[in-house]
Amino acid sequence: MIETIYIEEAILQHPRVIEITSRFPQARKINCARYGEVFNPKAQNFRLQKQKPALILAEKYKHFAMAAPAGYGIGAKRNYYFSHMLNCLYDCRYCFLQGMYQSANYVLFVNYEDFQSEIKELCLETPDEPVHFFSGYDCDSLALEPITRFAEQFLPCFEKIPNAWLELRTKSTQVRSLLNREPFYRCVVAFSLNPHEIATKVEDKAPSLQRRLDALCKLQDHGWQIGLRFDPMIYQTGYQQQYKQLFEQVFSVINMDQLHSVSLGAFRLPEKFFKKIHKLYPDEKLFASPLDNQLGMISYKQELEQEMIHYCTEQLLRFIPETKFFPCLL
Repeated sequence: MIETIYIEEAILQHPRVIEITSRFPQARKINCARYGEVFNPKAQNFRLQKQKPALILAEKYKHFAMAAPAGYGIGAKRNYYFSHMLNCLYDCRYCFLQGMYQSANYVLFVNYEDFQSEIKELCLETPDEPVHFFSGYDCDSLALEPITRFAEQFLPCFEKIPNAWLELRTKSTQVRSLLNREPFYRCVVAFSLNPHEIATKVEDKAPSLQRRLDALCKLQDHGWQIGLRFDPMIYQTGYQQQYKQLFEQVFSVINMDQLHSVSLGAFRLPEKFFKKIHKLYPDEKLFASPLDNQLGMISYKQELEQEMIHYCTEQLLRFIPETKFFPCLL
């Protein structure tokens, strides 16, 4: 899967680097001073690189956990996101990452302990108040778990911090490391879901809806708390029936005792990102939808967006109490 690995010179002897590179004995290994030399140059073709991304092993020096935008959360007042990786195994056409980054290569920051130290410090600021941390903003939390062992190595840290909560946002079926250990109450495994008819068109390389539901069921049966993330909602003709069927399918297998939260969000992209993605995929039908520019954000026309939110909210509340519903207000 990985044919080329770039490694920052300062971490060549890092135990995690040695462990990861040992799994790819045939991969070409190239040293670099800083990952930006490979990741940031503008003369790169994201679409071409996406066919065979390289892995870049790097060290992060600051901004380990960032404050989440206002309106983003699942019940806590203090919300942060953090990214042990940049870029994703999957190729979802609506993903903002292809508009944000010049490169489709994966960057893995191997200094997990520095992330963990900052998480501990943030939690100590309000020891009697829950603090929520979201993984999966700049990557999929679990898709490369067999390589990164991210969840396996971060969950013990969170277990030791009484007021720390972790959300693992994913479309992945790579849940073996979670099934091989005892569930942790303050961890929510949150699956991003869209109707089958939509996912097959715009979520390239991602597991099918049914495979995600199978993984979800295994986790909840094992005792893990589950999150459902219907975000972003994608418009196409007949979306009402498609989302209605999706919710019926999902909630037919959900154990409500294991359901932590449900969120709902509309499709939107910063104008700069949208223009770049549109240039990469000029024939993509998603971008021919009834879109509008609202204060620098490209989204569906306001009437349509409100119609979709209202309809899907109404359908979701047939299955869940409002206390578990967290619409994304970004």
